[in-house]
Amino acid sequence: MGRRYRLVLEYDGTDFLGFQYLGDGRRSVQEEVERAIGRVTGEAVRVHGAGRTDAGVHARGQVVHFELDAAPDPNVLRGNLNGVLPKDISVRRCALVDAGFHSRFDATGRSYMYCIQNRAARSALVGRFAWHVPAQLDLGRMRCAATVLVGTHDFAAFGRPARRGLSTVRCVRRILVRRWRGMVLVSIEGNAFLRHMVRALVATLVQVGLGRLPVGEVGDILASGDPDRCPSIAPAKGLCLMRVDYTGDRVVLAETKECGNEDVYGETG
Repeated sequence: MGRRYRLVLEYDGTDFLGFQYLGDGRRSVQEEVERAIGRVTGEAVRVHGAGRTDAGVHARGQVVHFELDAAPDPNVLRGNLNGVLPKDISVRRCALVDAGFHSRFDATGRSYMYCIQNRAARSALVGRFAWHVPAQLDLGRMRCAATVLVGTHDFAAFGRPARRGLSTVRCVRRILVRRWRGMVLVSIEGNAFLRHMVRALVATLVQVGLGRLPVGEVGDILASGDPDRCPSIAPAKGLCLMRVDYTGDRVVLAETKECGNEDVYGETG
């Protein structure tokens, strides 16, 4: 049996089809990471991700795992991978973990950040990472609507499961709406999310913030379970997977360390 490794990845999703490799010639994060591992280890591996981010969605804390026959030091492996990965992917952390660890099935929660550039003029600097909404957003209204969405609900109106027939019930643990340096940042934490669910929730909150959707109608949309009642989803470029949580984590045998520096999202870690 090989040795199992866990990586925490950061990537700019602008030029990717998404995380998952689909074999149609377009770029995917999974394919690029597998290719880099092959280059530095000489082994062909399959990388398993904690989540399948869509085309154009970014990540600061995507978690993946894979197995190697050899057992390189995590610091050496991280450095070697960052030396060959394309400039829009970086390995933030690398760990040698217990053979039972699974990046997806052991995850207990996921945290996303959505960035909205809320000013009259669009930004030439952060346009790849934020949705430009020129009209002033009413954060009080957005926060009031967000309280309706927190908790365990059937979110069928806001997304769809990976396969038809699977449950659409999810638990949203927290939604935080705040201003930061000319941005409106929407942080959403939950146990798991449906496809397009975070972007649909954000689009709904934006409509509330613009005064185009009454706060009270958000609960009606949620209760309806009807996707046609939901405003169109927010653009992919504003969404970033910030963190994947694990409790009772499998034994970490060796791990790299990372300094907690402030990033463009105002988060540390």
